[in-house]
Amino acid sequence: MKRVVLFVLTNLAVLLVLSVVFNLLTASGVLGPYGNPATLSGLLIFAAVFGMGGALISLALSKWMALMSTGGHVIDVPQTAQESWLKSTVQRLAHQAGIGMPDVAIYDSPQPNAFATGMSQDHALVAVSSGLLQGMSKEQVEGVLGHEITHVANGDMVTLTLIQGVLNTFVIALSRIVATIVGRAMTRDDREGAGMSYLAYFVTSLLAQLVFGLLASVIVMAFSRWREFRADAGGARLAGRNKMISALQRQIGRAHV
Repeated sequence: MKRVVLFVLTNLAVLLVLSVVFNLLTASGVLGPYGNPATLSGLLIFAAVFGMGGALISLALSKWMALMSTGGHVIDVPQTAQESWLKSTVQRLAHQAGIGMPDVAIYDSPQPNAFATGMSQDHALVAVSSGLLQGMSKEQVEGVLGHEITHVANGDMVTLTLIQGVLNTFVIALSRIVATIVGRAMTRDDREGAGMSYLAYFVTSLLAQLVFGLLASVIVMAFSRWREFRADAGGARLAGRNKMISALQRQIGRAHV
């Protein structure tokens, strides 16, 4: 779930930045009032380009954002027996799943957690917390790693990006339709009125995009939760059914402590 939260937050940030930059630029002759395409079809094309573009940028930044936000370090050359075991286990599971060797990282956190992210099956990142390595047995950690490798093998981040891109399209289009209605409602013939109208459009556009974006993130989270069950099944196939069950029991046990 951590990878999804990071992806959603990155996506919202990227969309807001793109929106601010776009609204501050003048595209005379191509765009209509308030920086919107002049027709509904033009708005949908614009929203699709920016929506999918925002999602793809978020995916491209996913590994960097994950490492930056968690303070994780990638294991290039293992320095301890634990790091050596972790990297070799990920390599073995990745080979079983038929994907390229992911980058392996450890980040400092007392919470037992792990996540996988990246643009493709052959350019992924698998990160685990120090709490996971300290609080679980090797068999349980292997079950968790199998779960994360399955996310990569199933292309969950790419699928998630496509869904996010479609949702972004509706978010951008709806937010600008709402903002245009508000802006036109405040339109006056004088210069001051025109300035207030654009300001109302600009603020409404950003607020509507944030609200619609948060609502869209609920759909993304629900889809991600469904994919978690598939990853559990894949983890059982890769690491072994007993290891996956033991890891899940450990996590459930901690949740009820």
